Amino acid sequence: MTLCLMTASGLPGVENPARAQLNWILNCQGCHQADASGSAGGAPNMAGVMARFLRVEGGREYLGRVPGVAHAPLSDDALAELLNWSLYTFDRDHVPENFNPYTADEVRRLRAAPLISEAASKREELVELFVHE
Repeated sequence: MTLCLMTASGLPGVENPARAQLNWILNCQGCHQADASGSAGGAPNMAGVMARFLRVEGGREYLGRVPGVAHAPLSDDALAELLNWSLYTFDRDHVPENFNPYTADEVRRLRAAPLISEAASKREELVELFVHE
């Protein structure tokens, strides 16, 4: 059994929600929109979808390897916090009960192998796995 430590914010892996939100605004919102609904022909919708990736094999890794995440101009700590904040902010209902927050070490490892041209096809493959659950 793994324990998930709650932070003062009440969100696992999110020490400072205001900082995470600012990082969202500065690094993600331009393409994914304020509500994470995505943009036509651009960034995919994350709202109500993002945490579902955690439920399929390879999905957790995918979230840390997509180009916008892997190449974000943030430290590994800040990016782990942003991933955790995004999961709870935009798809809380699908976050698994046994969710272990992303850590800086995990983010560092995932960023080292970013998805580039295969990101969209990998997303389609993973979505196919969870739309039938």
